[in-house]
Amino acid sequence: MLGYVEAPDAWWRVNGMARNLGVSLPRAVTEGVLTRSELASVVGRCQTCGQAAAGASWLEGKPKGSPIPPYCENRAELAALRDPS
Repeated sequence: MLGYVEAPDAWWRVNGMARNLGVSLPRAVTEGVLTRSELASVVGRCQTCGQAAAGASWLEGKPKGSPIPPYCENRAELAALRDPS
């Protein structure tokens, strides 16, 4: 199981945002699309983001497939992982 015990809330938000886009972060790492270091950077940005509470609220209320909010510091990175097919 891939996760971040040092930053469980940030991992939950990042993983939730990715799943909302149809992206599996564990799969992206195991398939070599995303390195563990890159994933750690994404989780770290989320952990220090001043909009973390807004991100958590957004995840609780948005239907799957909704665009990631513009204030998300990981928006571009997560969108780039989306499978174009």
